[in-house]
Amino acid sequence: MTSSATTRPAITTPNPKLTVTGSFSADPRPHVVIVGGGFGGMSAARALADAPVRITLLDRTNHHLFQPLLYQVATAVLNPSDISVPIRWLLRHQANVTVVMADVDRVDATARTVSLDGGTVQLTFDYLVLATGARHAYFGHSEWEQHAPGLKSIEDALEMRRRFLLSFEAAERASAAGERDALLTFVIVGGGPTGVELAGMIPEVTRYTLKGEFRRIDPSKARVLLLEGGPRILPSFPEELSARAQRDLEALGVSVRTNCVVTDVDADGVMANGERINAHTVFWGAGNQASSLGKQIGVPTDRAGRVVVNRDLSVPGHQGIFVVGDLASTTTEDGRPVPAVAPAANQMGALAGKNIARELKGLPRESFRYVNKGDLATIGRHKAVAVIAGRKLTGTFAWLTWLFVHILYLVGLRNRLSVVVLWAYQYFTFERGVRLISGDTVHRLLKASRAAAEKRRAA
Repeated sequence: MTSSATTRPAITTPNPKLTVTGSFSADPRPHVVIVGGGFGGMSAARALADAPVRITLLDRTNHHLFQPLLYQVATAVLNPSDISVPIRWLLRHQANVTVVMADVDRVDATARTVSLDGGTVQLTFDYLVLATGARHAYFGHSEWEQHAPGLKSIEDALEMRRRFLLSFEAAERASAAGERDALLTFVIVGGGPTGVELAGMIPEVTRYTLKGEFRRIDPSKARVLLLEGGPRILPSFPEELSARAQRDLEALGVSVRTNCVVTDVDADGVMANGERINAHTVFWGAGNQASSLGKQIGVPTDRAGRVVVNRDLSVPGHQGIFVVGDLASTTTEDGRPVPAVAPAANQMGALAGKNIARELKGLPRESFRYVNKGDLATIGRHKAVAVIAGRKLTGTFAWLTWLFVHILYLVGLRNRLSVVVLWAYQYFTFERGVRLISGDTVHRLLKASRAAAEKRRAA
């Protein structure tokens, strides 16, 4: 009897160290690599829509994120999908763009290459636009991040939301009054727009949304402390608006402490101005640190790690490399630093793309001129401060302006409609439909509560 078995080819696995040099296309047009699919990167890509170039847009995620509303995901107002849109969908009609989801590990300005995914792929470029943004900075204390998450990504917001909601669950089970107090104390470090908006939103949740849902605790008794190291909150706003914002926060029951420097953060709270504040939930909004890719170019950076760029947003000594958004350090025409805000990133990205297109046409590059379209910060319903076209706004009118501007700048009709409906529903009902607790940390505070109780019994 003969065997009917056939010889199968050996299975081979790809070499994880394989290096591919070049681009993802044999297209002879100049290759523009854009790193980052945020405001700056997307604006640069769109500015090159009609240019004779091929674009590779790289991002570690598959979505464009509307960061100004992240705090509303963190406080269970909005879903992540309400403020994010797939990058591929946004650029689906722009035929000269290839979107690649990848981590960029290194930039070699001399060789004009970017390294992806641990060096397994290298792309060469004719022009490079770095728009990788910034992360929250802990002023040399990176160990604080595990205890005090910042707010820059969807993952950050969901982690904040988990910790926020878990505090009430753990407090409901806590056996000691002091432990419940610590679980119902929320500390926010940093009095910029993110910190102020977080601090203003929490009282609404504790007083109205959670009313009547617990039997052993009263969520309305929760403490909210906003700690700012400088002399006033919202330092980029006029002093009178900073003062108004502080009064509005205090009217909501938020304890605002200025000139308050945090010197330590751990699982049980913070040290600030020599005082121990017991709190299981600490949120960080005190500063930014630019992406590390900027330092790899080998040009001067500022204290926050941002690249000091030329007036046309190019990098000194490397005319084919542009840096935009939160990664760029530049000034307005009157010498003031350009703020790290979404409108500035949009304007920078658009100019970088425009300057590449102009150069390919043989035209001179243009200098960056920042147009300040206004500053806004909301404190709570009917409470906000704003500066629009030089006019200072407060109260209900400022709040309505804030609502309109944020809806206007949201990307996609679906997102705009979804946010309007959710905001309207929550305005009239105080209900939040996204109060879901999930993830690996779901039992962290509950376990901490049990461990504390066991420690007391053993003593």
